[in-house]
Formats: sequence, C-alpha cells, structure tokens
Amino acid sequence: MIAVAIIGAGIGREHLAGYRALPDRYNVRWLIDLDTARATEVAGDSGIQIGTAVEQALDDPAVTLIDICLPPHLHVPMAVRALQAGKHVVLEKPIAPSLADCDVLAGAEHTCGKRIFPVFQYRYGPGTAALDALSAAGLVGRPQVAALETHWNRGANYYAVPWRGTWAGERGGAVLGHAIHNHDLLCRYFGNPAGVSAQVATRINPIETEDCAAIAIRFDSGALATSSVTLGAAGDATRLRLVFEHLTATSGDLPYAPADGPWTFSARDPSKQPPVDAILAGLPAPKSGFAGYLEAIADALDGRAGREVTLACGRRSIELVTAVYAAARAGKEVALPLPHDAEFYQGWLPDKTP
Repeated sequence: MIAVAIIGAGIGREHLAGYRALPDRYNVRWLIDLDTARATEVAGDSGIQIGTAVEQALDDPAVTLIDICLPPHLHVPMAVRALQAGKHVVLEKPIAPSLADCDVLAGAEHTCGKRIFPVFQYRYGPGTAALDALSAAGLVGRPQVAALETHWNRGANYYAVPWRGTWAGERGGAVLGHAIHNHDLLCRYFGNPAGVSAQVATRINPIETEDCAAIAIRFDSGALATSSVTLGAAGDATRLRLVFEHLTATSGDLPYAPADGPWTFSARDPSKQPPVDAILAGLPAPKSGFAGYLEAIADALDGRAGREVTLACGRRSIELVTAVYAAARAGKEVALPLPHDAEFYQGWLPDKTP
C-alpha cells in the first residue's frame, strides 16, 4: 500500500476518486487545505486526516507520496520541498512556469532519489489502450498528420477564482492550462516536436492571459499537426484525429477524458480492417483517467515501470508551451529543442509580472 497526502482539495477531489478506485494500491492518509470545511466535505466519512499545514504531511513518516494540487505558481517550490522530505511527488499540470524551473525539478529528483509524476490522465482509457494495441500489432505505421480541438467554455464564474486568468497566478492561459493535455497526448504518439508556429489571442474573457490559440507543430519524424484552442465554445469538447501511415484514429469529444469516448479506427487499406477489428474486439477494459494514471504510478513504484508519466514528459509539455509563446510573440516558427540561452528559457511571463 502506498500512503498518500493530497495537498489541495480543489482538483484534489478528482485525484481522491482515482485513489479510491485502487483500494488495494493506495491509502490516502492526509488531505491538506486551508479551507477545512471544503477538505472535510471532499474527504467524507473516510478516516482521512484533515490538515491545514503541508508540514503535517511532510513530517508523517508513513507518507511516501505527496500529491500536489495547488495553484500553478506553487508547484515547483512545493515539489522540491516534498522531494527533500523523502517523498515521491504527483504534480499537477503545469509542472513549472519555465524550462529553467524544469531543470530545478530534475536536479531535485536526481539528488533526492525520488520520482516526480506529472499529471496527464488523458493518456489512460479504452481509446488509447486500443491505439497502443494496434500499434504493437504493427497496424498503425508512421505518424503523418493530426488535428486537435480543445474547444471549451470558460466565463466569469471560472475566472472568479482570483489567481485564474493572471500571469502571476496561473502563469499562462488556455495553451498552458487547457490544451496542454491534448498536446501531451499528441506527443505521446507523434514524438518530439521540431518546430512550432502559433498565434494566440484574448478574445473571450477580460483576463490577462490568452483564451484562444491556433498552433502548427512540425515533428522530428516530419509529421505535422494543428491545434485549435478556444475557451469561447458553446460547450466543452476535446477531440483528436491522428492520421498514421496505415490507420486513422479519431477520438470522441469528451472534454476531460477523451480516451474514454467512442474512438474509431479506420485502416487505410480496407483489407486490413478485419485484423484491426479483431484486435479491438479482444481488448480487456482498462482503467481510465486518474485511476489508470495512478495505477501506472503504483506499478512503477513496485518496479514495473513503462506506463507512467515521467518528468521528461512533463518537461516536453513545458518546452512546447514555451515555443508556442515564443512563436506567437516573434511571428515566426521556433525550432526545438530550445537551447539554454533561448529567449524564453527562463520563462515567458511579461516583464512586469512579479
């Protein structure tokens, strides 16, 4: 059993549901939040200890995993504290506001001998499990072209939380806080980006950060992708269409769990559709979302690594965000990987932001 302390009862509510889906793997000992009423309501009648100070969790020798669900500007310092306390870390997105801070996390992970697991739960579900199985069977081929939609609806109620929509508190807008999941899922299958062009705009809400974006990504393999992002849609929808050499995979439009929706897998050569369908028919039902994500972490901590989200994946997500902001401000393609002396390596925040 892995003993856990969740820091932050906001998105921590969803994390807790994931842990509860794996009662043989995890024991949540603490829920830490300054709002004890909220924490108590989230914990329910579960025996979880409620606290208001992170030290209560860090000082508990039984706790081996700290789950950080705090506002983005607190992610890096809290993660480093947890690592230095000898704990593994689950770290909500975005893991850091710069590549330089990603280097800080990597250094602390190496020095302390503990792991950081960035939160990208979109990777887990029937759709992605099916695509993995088809790829393992040799029925997918090279990535060619992809189209992504992160079309959500965010208005005044969402931005009533004071730190949201600000550079100081949220560290970015829809590119950083919303499309980052889709982009991670894309890179999981298409590999490392080699170049990014982008336009960003604030068109929907009276906020500091962007709430719309149009992004073009070129990959090491030569594959191409477009990503359309808005927080001004009529509803919430996340959609991916991944075109490979031998197969086209199209997700459903569930906003928070695209791997759970009804995916279609169409062979380019119709004669290959029967083996595709045969594999799909024989697949077991995997755990989805946070449960699947946390199951992969438990496996990794038990010595069966391979399915978990690594710090390197989290860093890649921040490098892509950095390139999007750099490309949008420069009005030209930005090549990747970014060197340490790149203009926004230390961060993309406007100069006036504390």
